[in-house]
Amino acid sequence: MTTPAALTADSGPGTARADLLVVDADIVTMAPGREVVTGGAIAVVDGRIADIGPTGALRVAYPHTPELDAAGCLVVPGLVNAHQHTTADPLIRSGIPDDVPAQQAIFDWIVPLHAAVTGDDDELSATLTAVEALSYGVTTLLEPGTVAHPLRVAAGLRAAGIRGRVGRWGWDTADAPYSMPAADTLDAQAETVTALAGDRLVTGWVTLVGHDLVSDELFTGAAELAERLDVPMTWHLSPSAEDPAGYAVAGRPRPVLHLRDLGVLGPRLLLGHAVWLDDDELDALAGSGTAVASCPGAYLRLGQGFTRAGRHTELRRAGGRLALGCDSHNAGDTPDVWRAARLFAGLDRDRGAAEPLPADEIFALATVDGAEAVGLGRLTGSIEVGKAADLVVLDTRTIAWTPRGDLATQLVWGAASHTVRDVLVDGRPVVRDRRITTVDVDALRAEVASRGADLLRRAGIDIPHRWPAVPATEYRAHRTGPAGATPPR
Repeated sequence: MTTPAALTADSGPGTARADLLVVDADIVTMAPGREVVTGGAIAVVDGRIADIGPTGALRVAYPHTPELDAAGCLVVPGLVNAHQHTTADPLIRSGIPDDVPAQQAIFDWIVPLHAAVTGDDDELSATLTAVEALSYGVTTLLEPGTVAHPLRVAAGLRAAGIRGRVGRWGWDTADAPYSMPAADTLDAQAETVTALAGDRLVTGWVTLVGHDLVSDELFTGAAELAERLDVPMTWHLSPSAEDPAGYAVAGRPRPVLHLRDLGVLGPRLLLGHAVWLDDDELDALAGSGTAVASCPGAYLRLGQGFTRAGRHTELRRAGGRLALGCDSHNAGDTPDVWRAARLFAGLDRDRGAAEPLPADEIFALATVDGAEAVGLGRLTGSIEVGKAADLVVLDTRTIAWTPRGDLATQLVWGAASHTVRDVLVDGRPVVRDRRITTVDVDALRAEVASRGADLLRRAGIDIPHRWPAVPATEYRAHRTGPAGATPPR
C-alpha cells in the first residue's frame, strides 16, 4: 500500500522563487555522466529544471515553494515514444484479429475506419492515447501521420497535457485511398505545420506515409518543405520485406539507397521501422544521421521478421540514431515504451546479436538518446538544468522494487510502468498519485465506448469475438464432480 504524495509549502531565508520542488528523491539524471543523485531535489521554474541538489539546500534557496514529496521514490526523465499512431485504432482497441495478413488488416479494417472517422473521433482518440501514455510515464509522443484531422489530433494531445508532434499523412500514388497530387499534399503539410507553429507542447512536422506509395517528386518536395519550415519529417519504410520487393519491381534501388540518391536522408528525417536493411542501407543511415524509430511490439504482433532481419542494434553500434516507438493500438497494442524497451532488449539477445545492447543503453533509447534522435535532445530526455521538467516519479516502495538492484537493469527488465506514481510535463503535474489530472477519465471512458461502437457501425465492421458471451441467467456452470456434488472448498 502506498502513501499519497502531498503538496505542501516550506519556508526559508532565500529569495529565489520556484513553482515546485520535487524533494527527497533518488534522481536518475541520464546526463552525460549518467549520475544518480541520491536524496536530492529538483526545482522547477516556468516549466524548466532550474536547480538540482540536496533537498535542504533547495528548500533554503526556494522558500515558500510547493513540494512534491518523492521520499522512497525514483525520479527518471519522461519517456519518448517516437512512433505512435493515435487515430481510429484506439477506439477499437484489440479489435483487429491477430490471425489475418497485414494487408487484409489495412484494407478490410484500417481504410474503412479512417473513411468513417470524424474530427470528434480523432480528437477523442488522441486524448485517449495520450492519457494512456502519460499513465505509463511517456511524456513525449510523436504521431507519424493522421489522415484527415491533424489539428483535432493536436487538440486532443494538448488537452491531455502531453508533449507531441503531429502531421498530416501524405502520399500521391494513383488510385490509393486518400491520395492527392504531390503539390496538394505538400500544401496540406505546410498548412498543418504553420497552424501549430509556436505551440509550447504540440507542434507540427512533415509526415509522408512512405513505403512505395510516394513519388520522387513528393519525397524531394517534402524534404525541401521541412528545410524551409525548419521542422523534422518522418515516414514509414521497410517494416517488412514488401518495401524492398516493391522498389525492385519498380526498377528502383533498395529503399534507403533510393532515398540517399534523392538527397533526402539526413538528421531532419526519422524513419519509422527500417527493419529490412542490407549492409549498404545500414551504412547510408548511419553516415547520414538519419534516425530510426524501432517498434518491436508491432513487428512481433504483425510477424514482420524483426528477429530474422532486424539490424537496429548494428545501426546503433555503427553510430546511427535510434529511438523506440509503439506504433498503433492494433499493432503494438499499447503506448507503453517500457514494454517496447524490454522487448527490444530480449529480442536482441534471443536472435544472437553480436553485441546486444545492455540495459543502460536500452533505457537511453527510451529517454535521452531517443529524444536526441527525434530532434528534441536539447529540450527533454534527461534531468539537467535548463531542460524541460518532464519528470516521472516511480514508487520504489512497492514490492516490484524490493530489493533494489542495478537501476538500469531494473528499469528495463522490470518494465516499471506499473509503478508510475506522478508525471510532470513541462513542469505541470499531469498524473498525481496514479490519477490523471487533466482529463475526467470516467467521462473519457464512457465517450470512448459510445464513439467506438458508432465508428464500427459507420464503417460496417463487426469485431469477431473468439469466446461466446453468455448472460449469467443462462449460464450452466461446468462441474467436475458427480451431479449434485458439493464443489470442493
